[in-house]
Amino acid sequence: MLFDEATLRKINQLSLIATRVRAGVMKGERRSSKRGSSIEFADYRDYTAGDDLRRLDWNVYARLDRPFIKLLEEEEDLAVHVLVDISKSMDWGEAEAQKLGYTLRLAGALGAIALSTGDRLTLATLHLGGTPQQFGPVRGTQHLMRMLVFLENLLDGKNAAQQPLATNLDRSLRDYVLESRRPGMAFVISDLFSPAGYQDGVNHLLGRGYDVTILHVLAADEIDPPLAGDLRLVDSETGLAQEVSIDGGMRLAYRQRLLAWREEIRRSCQQRGVRYMDLSTATAWDKVVLYEMRRGGYVK
Repeated sequence: MLFDEATLRKINQLSLIATRVRAGVMKGERRSSKRGSSIEFADYRDYTAGDDLRRLDWNVYARLDRPFIKLLEEEEDLAVHVLVDISKSMDWGEAEAQKLGYTLRLAGALGAIALSTGDRLTLATLHLGGTPQQFGPVRGTQHLMRMLVFLENLLDGKNAAQQPLATNLDRSLRDYVLESRRPGMAFVISDLFSPAGYQDGVNHLLGRGYDVTILHVLAADEIDPPLAGDLRLVDSETGLAQEVSIDGGMRLAYRQRLLAWREEIRRSCQQRGVRYMDLSTATAWDKVVLYEMRRGGYVK
């Protein structure tokens, strides 16, 4: 299990905050500015306090002893896309500080929030070297356990046609956009270690009207490597090796370049209206969701 029942209950009290509301993107608890006039049934969602009781399906309530609200075709819902980098560079670290496990827990939390509030959820992987995997689109808490199993299988490597190696974020994001998907909130969770970059891919998302958030995940020892001496470093994705001599001056230069890189990403995102959050696996993932993302206006 990616996270326990107590954490899940806390997560289910949250909802996602979209910074840009667009017509045709919202449903459920988020009301459209236009009234749904169609009487054609589309789906159900769980009743929440404040819903119009005239929309409650009393026949279903009598059978199941649970209240459900009927949704009509012209109502709008928020499409939530959680896009996860599962390339080889994400397989770094141990226990809950391992980047891939950390990332999948973040993805699971975002997915659980979306399902609990009636949003339309799609989870997809971003990588080259294997067939991209996808869960959804689905809506409703009845899909929660299936979503968690999907993510656990990714952690175990069971959902990949072959071991993913490198990530080309630009190509992966472009390919995702080219599929006929309804725009909405897009969470890109990655270490951004992609030689081809990420900006063109993000531009494809923005061009189609997605509300983009980048969750930039790095391991603690990638931020401050505990290395010294003469070493041979091997790129986990390309296999290329580099002979280096690491001393105090080299480590300081590395930390400065890393800080400059993250600040460059932050500025670029701000200029294009993309939300950016830099994360370290040294910070507990549930603290990120329950406190940091709430404080930053990503959830409420």
